[in-house]
Amino acid sequence: MFGNLSQDIRQYILVTFNYWNFTLTDGALRMLVVLHFHQIGYSPLEIAFLFLFYEIFGVITNLIGGWLGARIGLNRTMNLGLALQVLALLMLAVPTPYLTVVWVMFAQALSGIAKDLNKMSAKSAIKTLVPSGEKGTLFKWIAILTGSKNALKGLGFFLGGILLTIIGFKGAVMFMAAVLFLVLILSLIFLNRDMGKAKNKVKFTQIFSKSESVNILSAARMFLFGSRDVWFVVALPIFLGQIFGWDHYWVGGFLATWVVGYGIVQAFAPSITGRHRGVNPDGQSAMKWALVLTTVTIAVAWAIQSGFEIQYSIVIGLLLFGAVFAVNSSLHSYLIVDYAKADGVSMDVGFYYMANAMGRLIGTVLSGWIYQVYGLAACLWVSVAFLTLTTLISIRLPKHETA
Repeated sequence: MFGNLSQDIRQYILVTFNYWNFTLTDGALRMLVVLHFHQIGYSPLEIAFLFLFYEIFGVITNLIGGWLGARIGLNRTMNLGLALQVLALLMLAVPTPYLTVVWVMFAQALSGIAKDLNKMSAKSAIKTLVPSGEKGTLFKWIAILTGSKNALKGLGFFLGGILLTIIGFKGAVMFMAAVLFLVLILSLIFLNRDMGKAKNKVKFTQIFSKSESVNILSAARMFLFGSRDVWFVVALPIFLGQIFGWDHYWVGGFLATWVVGYGIVQAFAPSITGRHRGVNPDGQSAMKWALVLTTVTIAVAWAIQSGFEIQYSIVIGLLLFGAVFAVNSSLHSYLIVDYAKADGVSMDVGFYYMANAMGRLIGTVLSGWIYQVYGLAACLWVSVAFLTLTTLISIRLPKHETA
C-alpha cells in the first residue's frame, strides 16, 4: 500500500497514525474523568485537582523530554509515551472504591507524561522529515498533523461520553488500553530507530532554550493555552450539565463538535493566513491573530455576564472562539518548529511545550476554583486578561526572520 511512497512520507504517516490514536484515547479519558467523577459527587475544584499532576508532570516532561529525544531518538520517546498511557489506563480500571483522589492523580500524572512525550516526539519529527528551507511544506505538514490531532481529540470527547454511558468507566479505560497496546506494537516494529537523534552529544544543562525567539514564543504560548483551559477544562462541561441540564451525550457531543471544528480550522490555517498567496506567517501574524481572539473573547464574556441569550452566546460564541483560537495555535505550532535549530530539534520544541503545559496547568487549576466561586463569566474574563498578555508578548516576535 505504501510501497511507492518515499521513506520520509512513510515515517510521517506512521508518526501521524501514532499521534492520532494516542490523541483519541487522551480526549476520551479527559471527558471520562470529568463526567464520571462529577457524577459520583466530586466538586469542580476537586475535579480540577485530579488533573493537577497531569499538567505538572506535563511541564516537567516537556522540559526533560526534549533533551531525552535528542539523546536517544524520537522513536523511543514516542513509544515510551504510548506504553505509559497504556499503564495509566490500566491503573484506572481498578474497582471504584480504590479510585481515590491520590490514586487517580498518580494515574493522571503518568498520562500527562505520556501525552507530552508523544506530542513532543510527533511535532519534532516533522522538522527532521521536511527538507531544510521548505517553509511552506513545513507549515502545511504541521497544520495537517495539529489539525487532525485536535479533530480526533474532539471525537475522543464524544467517544468518552458514549463509552461511559454504554460500558461504564472501567470498561471504557480497559478498551482504550487494549487498542493503544496494539498501536504500540506496530510502532515498535516500523518506526525509524534514529529519528531526531542529535548528531552532537547534548548536555542536560541545554534544556533551557538560548533562543530569544523561542523564549518569547513560549511565553506567548503559555498565556494562550491558559486562556483556553481556564474555562474549557472544568468550568464548561460542568456548566453545561448543571445549568443547561445536558446529559453525557450532549456535553460530550458539544465539546466534540467544538474540538473537531477547531481541528479542521487548524488544518486549513495555511490558507486562512495567506499561504496560498505565497506568504509565510511571522511574528506579526501571531500578534494580529492574538488580538482578534482577545476581541472575540471580550464579546463572549460580556454576553454571558449580561445574561444575553445565554445558550446562544455560549454555543455560537465559543465555536467562534474555537475557530480563531485554532488559527493562533496553528501559527504557534509552525513558528516553533521554524525557529527551532535543526540538530536536536526536540530541545527547543520540548522547552516550548513546557510553557504550553504550564499554561494548561494554570488554566486547569483556575478553571475549577474560579468557576466554583465566581462562575463561568469570571472564567472568561480571566481568559481575556491572559489573551491580552499573549498579544503584548507577541509584539516582540521577529518579523519574517527565524532564529
